[in-house]
Amino acid sequence: MQLTNTTPTRLKLLDVLCLMAFATAAQAETLDFAQAVQRALAQNPDIIIAGAQIGQAQAAVRQSEGARLPKLTASVNVTRTNDALNAFGLKLSQRNATFNDFGAAEFTGPAALNVAPQNLNHPDPVNNFNARLEAQLPLYTGGMIEGYSEQARAYLRAARQGDALARQKVIFDVLRAYEGVHAARAYEEVARQGRSAAESYVKTVDSLFKGGVVVKSDLLSARVHLEDVKVQQAQAENAVQQALDQLHLLLGMPLAEPLDVAGEVEVRPLAGKLADYQAEALKSNPGLAALRNQLDAAQAAIKVARAGKYPQAGLLARFDTNDDNVGFDAHSYTLGGQVSWQLFDGGVTSGAIQRARASRDELAAKLGQAENGITYQVAEAWRRADEAQRRVAARELAVSQAEEAQRLVEKRYASGVTTITELLGAQAQLDKTRADLVAARYELKVQRANARLAVGRLQPDQL
Repeated sequence: MQLTNTTPTRLKLLDVLCLMAFATAAQAETLDFAQAVQRALAQNPDIIIAGAQIGQAQAAVRQSEGARLPKLTASVNVTRTNDALNAFGLKLSQRNATFNDFGAAEFTGPAALNVAPQNLNHPDPVNNFNARLEAQLPLYTGGMIEGYSEQARAYLRAARQGDALARQKVIFDVLRAYEGVHAARAYEEVARQGRSAAESYVKTVDSLFKGGVVVKSDLLSARVHLEDVKVQQAQAENAVQQALDQLHLLLGMPLAEPLDVAGEVEVRPLAGKLADYQAEALKSNPGLAALRNQLDAAQAAIKVARAGKYPQAGLLARFDTNDDNVGFDAHSYTLGGQVSWQLFDGGVTSGAIQRARASRDELAAKLGQAENGITYQVAEAWRRADEAQRRVAARELAVSQAEEAQRLVEKRYASGVTTITELLGAQAQLDKTRADLVAARYELKVQRANARLAVGRLQPDQL
């Protein structure tokens, strides 16, 4: 009997331990807003693309800087030829040429001046192993190297501004998703309050019906209202999960991985005048800054194209060895300088200049359009944030009024002065005003963040 009493106890203990272990394993990871932003930035495709573009621009800068330095080339060439000119030249390079290579044995005097020397015109094949070390240094390129360098640096600045813009957009998306979870839970709380009130009404009306105070239709109406509220509560619970799923996707987390959010984010309004922030946006918005740098790159492209109209100058230093076998005999060096100027190219350079100018003009037009758009965007977000703030104040007042109206109608119904329809209508209106307040508070945060995004001030530590 003792064994029989102990075994269930042990089984219950094992069950509890298993449940505790499962609960620990399934405990949701709770992230605050800064942590959520950090995780999203680490895996967002737009951020990865922007980082790759920065890497490309940095490589282009190094490439343009390298064009200023000497180019050193090492080469090994192997040749076998019986071409008369090349064979004789290779023998000269090898320091192996002899009088016999001129056909000296066939020269018998002035009478032989018209004789074609066999050795000179039909030489035996010659082998040559050439090792060469050559250095070239550009002295003047008409501004081409400088233009490429300016263009590469401008693209690097544009890429960095593009990265900043992509990061701020990710922060904005995370804020909407993060606060969306809190808004969904606020809706869920509104639904819970509505269900609690509906259940209370059913109990009250049921008691009054049993006492013969109200008719059965009142009880049925209260029960129908309760079922409607239950549906609304289920929808609110689904909305919470949907909001968490959206945050999962934004953070790059599997949907099955438990996730929760910490406290709400308080987005402060931009204090000051709208005109001041519009002027700041024109200077600080990373999207505009990226376009301006692209415009600088287009201007540098004109400089590159115009270089074709100017002379090119450079220096050359070369060291050679030539041998008829594998070796490094017959050393020689060459030093030289070159100046070339293309005087006519059929309009190719002029066409390239016109094309570069047209590209610059196109970017200038896009920049002007973007500046007008940002000015409008700041004003629009500013006005919407102001409207949202006013809406929050109005909704808070509406909730207070609806709570008082519901309390009065409930007393009147208990006293038999009003109908169940008016009572349930007052409760429905209270639920609606509470939900409207949740929506207004969420919209206020989003619009304040949108205004900061337009200005270029959207960072977690700036909210």
